[in-house]
Amino acid sequence: MIKKTQLPLQTANLVVGFMVWVIISALMPFISEDITIPPERLALVTAIPVILGSVLRIPLGYWANLFGARIVFLISFLLLLFPVFYISEASSVNDLIIGGLFLGIGGAIFSVGVTSLPKYYPKEKHGFVNGIYGAGNIGTAITTFSAPIIATQIGWTATVKLYLVLLLVFAALNFFAGDRQENKVKVPLMEQIKSVYKNEKLWFFSLFYFITFGSFVAFTVYLPNFLVTNFGLEKVDAGMRTAGFIALATFLRPLGGWLADKFQPLFLLIGTFGVYTIAAIILAFSPSIGLYTVGTLAIAVSAGIGNGVIFKLVPFYFHKQAGIANGIVSMMGGLGGFFPPLMLAAIYSITGQYSIGFMLLSQVALASLVIVIWLYYQDRLAVAAEVFDSMGQGVIVTDVSGNIRAVNPAFTRLTGFSKEDVIGQNPRIMQSGKQSKEFYSKMWKEIKENGIWQGEIWNKRKNGEEYLQWLNISTVKDETGEPIQYVGTFSDITAKQESKTKGLSV
Repeated sequence: MIKKTQLPLQTANLVVGFMVWVIISALMPFISEDITIPPERLALVTAIPVILGSVLRIPLGYWANLFGARIVFLISFLLLLFPVFYISEASSVNDLIIGGLFLGIGGAIFSVGVTSLPKYYPKEKHGFVNGIYGAGNIGTAITTFSAPIIATQIGWTATVKLYLVLLLVFAALNFFAGDRQENKVKVPLMEQIKSVYKNEKLWFFSLFYFITFGSFVAFTVYLPNFLVTNFGLEKVDAGMRTAGFIALATFLRPLGGWLADKFQPLFLLIGTFGVYTIAAIILAFSPSIGLYTVGTLAIAVSAGIGNGVIFKLVPFYFHKQAGIANGIVSMMGGLGGFFPPLMLAAIYSITGQYSIGFMLLSQVALASLVIVIWLYYQDRLAVAAEVFDSMGQGVIVTDVSGNIRAVNPAFTRLTGFSKEDVIGQNPRIMQSGKQSKEFYSKMWKEIKENGIWQGEIWNKRKNGEEYLQWLNISTVKDETGEPIQYVGTFSDITAKQESKTKGLSV
């Protein structure tokens, strides 16, 4: 029973963590009425919670494996009580920066669930399960939508204090309902880091999450104030529009995970970054509120589906190092939410517009699209190579001149010749001399006319031993129909031939 409750419990934990994480940005229009915040520090104040929320994801993912999700969630909620109370009493920009930094714990707990929950489900459900958990992002929408409404009634300081009650309730829930028997992984942190940091896929996935989750966080903290100052919307209206962006991205995350369970995840990412590129270009032209809404919603769709797809890929490629890999990738995603608001603010202060910032986003998305396409075809080549290497039959590939270009492990096992012995050589080095020149002439005439030949042939191993092969030779042609390679597959049938001969002699 306890195991069945972990998905809803941990998803609810993430909702609460993200609700707390964005308190400052959601209430910034109200806070700025009481605390004077210079324009050049406004972006820093709203983005600062992202720093600790990103960096802490690595140790929290590791600790989730070491101590279990129950302990990490419980301690995280208790620690969050201090910055939340501190912010409710803030009277200066420095207070907001200090308190906001430690609010980052609320965002860091993301890596706890993506590390813990896959332990309870088979691999083919990991995308959907992590997608459901990731839907806890809706916590940012709940705060962005509800906090301004509550603040208009009781003030922003009292609104912040309400979160203290929520944190205490969830600390208690985890104490009583968390899984005390969760499987623990006790591999040292540095050993886990060493086992993954040289893998290029880890850093590609980090880049992809930097964009997808980073843009989700960036738009969450950037939109409320931007919509008020740039389009003159009311504070509550801006909050509701931002909440709509968050809700769309959040609810599409499980869909992204589910689709990644059913289809090729990298192919889905190709579509994701294609949409990103176009949407960012639309935003770069500083459109009216209507087109701006279209571009922003397109970003929300891409971010939601992309987030779900990426956290199908991470445990798939890093099953044994899921904790640290999840921590690194999710950290990069969090940092992706820290830099864009600062960059946009700096660009705006220099140029008076945000166009260059959005154009940069489109270029990064386009570069990611190219990388995903490359990874997609690399994966297909890797599958082909795995099939080639795992075949039980010997395989030999030559160019049209007859020079050997590739052989598989079964070739070496059957002939005794290593890859180094034969690459660049002609297959005649394996001829036994039992076949006449007419035999080979007839064989190649059939290959050139029909594109294929098969039959018995005597060859010799590296040690000089003769053996009988059943050999198939096929022609590989280019799109114009010209031969470019020949592929031979063979098996040793000497024993069958000897058994057949003995049977006839009897």
